Amino acid sequence: MSITWMSEQWVTARIKQKGDSKCVPWRCLKYAILTHPDVRKRLDVFA
Repeated sequence: MSITWMSEQWVTARIKQKGDSKCVPWRCLKYAILTHPDVRKRLDVFA
């Protein structure tokens, strides 16, 4: 998340436990991609 505008607090608030690993749900990332005003950062998040 360091390559994007997302802060550590944003990630911490959205991270979920899934089995043995932790992840950010796709719906949160999708929302971030679709609503971010900077096209370059949208692509970074998507990648």
